Amino acid sequence: QVQLVESGGGLVQAGASLRLSCEASGRTFSRYGMGWFRQSPGKEREFVAGITWSGAYTRYADSVKGRFTISRDNAKNTLYLQMNSLKPEDTAVYYCTAAANYPYSNAVAGRGSAYDYWGQGTQVTVSS
Repeated sequence: QVQLVESGGGLVQAGASLRLSCEASGRTFSRYGMGWFRQSPGKEREFVAGITWSGAYTRYADSVKGRFTISRDNAKNTLYLQMNSLKPEDTAVYYCTAAANYPYSNAVAGRGSAYDYWGQGTQVTVSS
């Protein structure tokens, strides 16, 4: 069982930066690929970024490429999402996820069905 708790969301102006964190419980965090998804009202949940268990490989949605950076600290059981140059269209609830059924995989899945555990989400609001 993996429990994920996100933090770091908030209200910022366009152009600002935020760093989201996701603290994971359990000793097996370092085995799993992790990801960030987001969902805004009236829209489907979308993939934002993912990272393999070792941190060697990452993947980003085109909409955030060059602005967001995903990283992890396995010693701290923590996943991060550094978000720079935020835009109003980045406004959403951001969810941390873990792909526990694919330990030690070097592939980063972009579909939600590949992830088994989800956090409760943290709201990010970007004003224009």
